[in-house]
Amino acid sequence: MPKPLLEVKGLKKFFPVTGGVFSRKIGEVKAVNDVSFEVYEREVLGIVGESGCGKSTTGKALLRLIEPTEGEVIFDGVDITKLDDEEMRKKRRDMQIIFQDPYASLNPRHKVEKILGEPLLIHGIGDKEERQKKVRDILEIVGLPGEHANRYPHQFSGGQRQRIGIARALIVNPKLIVCDEPVSALDVSIQSQILNLMEDLQEQFGLTYVFIAHDLSVVRHISHRIGVMYLGKMVELTGNEELYNNPLHPYTKSLLSAVPNPDPDVKKERMILEGDVPSPSNPPSGCAFHTRCPDCMDICKQVRPEFQEYSDNHFVACHLYSEENN
Repeated sequence: MPKPLLEVKGLKKFFPVTGGVFSRKIGEVKAVNDVSFEVYEREVLGIVGESGCGKSTTGKALLRLIEPTEGEVIFDGVDITKLDDEEMRKKRRDMQIIFQDPYASLNPRHKVEKILGEPLLIHGIGDKEERQKKVRDILEIVGLPGEHANRYPHQFSGGQRQRIGIARALIVNPKLIVCDEPVSALDVSIQSQILNLMEDLQEQFGLTYVFIAHDLSVVRHISHRIGVMYLGKMVELTGNEELYNNPLHPYTKSLLSAVPNPDPDVKKERMILEGDVPSPSNPPSGCAFHTRCPDCMDICKQVRPEFQEYSDNHFVACHLYSEENN
């Protein structure tokens, strides 16, 4: 097996909950709670789950845009959680992010030339003329005319702004890009254009993506492997086709049953989950999913299932597949 470009081991991110007159800590929100996975070079790893499951927090913690509470993030053989600010700044050239909202992630007061030129300036790449040329070249690569470098963000549509966001991530020639729901704020007609662009860029530049989304059909289109998150934990991780053809975890099955089928004549068995998602500040004991699980057993209420390999490269955290219950 090749060596992974990114190894995540036991990643946790807890946010304090404060209350009272002196804003003392009275609890914590366990946004990401003991998540581990690997990403290989030139691979697209999709991470899916409903809103609030911790997938975006995971993506930002990978780049230390928010500091992890615990765990290791080993990128290119280096544990980046142990780097100081200056070392981390240099490492960021190889690790970039595309944000969810193309409206909020671009500074409205700066022209595109300055927005895209800033990463080059920070990392000391090229002189002024070289930077200007690079900015125009990268705009052409993402499908925008080079002369648009003189415009402001408000002069572009949502899809064009997201292309600028992609160009900003790409301009320093990174190895890894975390894509934090990059198409969820766009029209459906534009989504496919941006996804196809990202696929082409991945081929062209040999990129590695961690692709975060809540839309399973989007993730299926672009990912090689898919990880499913629920309430801050990874519950299943396997190859793209394997997940769709042979889902193991009851939560994955319910997510897949909710994906609409374009053929109106196909009758589909819907698996409706009971109840609401529990609060990450007070997660249930044992398996976090047991309060909504149709296959819940007594052991699920007390013992947290291990995230383990059930079959070749198919990992699942569920007591239905643990050895003592088979």
